[in-house]
Amino acid sequence: MNPLRSLRRRFGIRASKVSVRPHVGWHWRLLVLGMVLVVVCFIAWSTFDVGRQLAGFDIGLNAKRQEQLSLQVSQLQAEVEELRRGQAATERQLEMDSATRQTLVQQVNSLNEENASLKEDLAFFQSLMVQEDQGAITISRFRVEPDALPGEYRYHLFVAQSRRNGKKDFQGRLQLVVDAQRGSEALILTLPPEGPLDSPSFKLSFRFYQRVEGMFTVPSGAVVKRVHARVIEQGASVPKSTITFNL
Repeated sequence: MNPLRSLRRRFGIRASKVSVRPHVGWHWRLLVLGMVLVVVCFIAWSTFDVGRQLAGFDIGLNAKRQEQLSLQVSQLQAEVEELRRGQAATERQLEMDSATRQTLVQQVNSLNEENASLKEDLAFFQSLMVQEDQGAITISRFRVEPDALPGEYRYHLFVAQSRRNGKKDFQGRLQLVVDAQRGSEALILTLPPEGPLDSPSFKLSFRFYQRVEGMFTVPSGAVVKRVHARVIEQGASVPKSTITFNL
């Protein structure tokens, strides 16, 4: 080989370029690599957090909203419970008012009935005072109405004698004649039945007046059409007074 050509190749223009680099220790390289990793992780976390917030998955915000919703639910539950208590109190008050109203209505009806009864009593006694016929016996306020059980009827009436004859007691009896219908059959019932004319429930004994009340029973299936009330003096057979009530 030509020495001159070898020198030219080594130190000439065509000679290979040589770069000079400073020596860097491995621990510095690790430090730089760690910093790069930290920066990359920070950028990645920031990007993930921004994306999560944009997508509506912020944990902190969701927790705050959940806490607000829980508070609202608690407040609404308290309001509902308060409304329920108020509704229960209102219902109890309405029940009390309804019971009081019913009681008042019953009292008013009772007072109206009592007032009507007193008016009838007054009219009865006024009519009794104007009677002048000596020995006259009158029957007034005769009523007959069905009782609770089928076939049972309840009656009430007043029997009085005139004031001129009020110096002695009237002794006698009450007799009821019941006209009833059972299918096509007409029934006539006399109460009390023939025989026990001294039945206590039909016995009359009074100076001025006597209130008579009682009940009687008709055969099954019979319907009462009218009832005749007769007052018969003791020892007599002809009634001194008669009145009829139509049902």
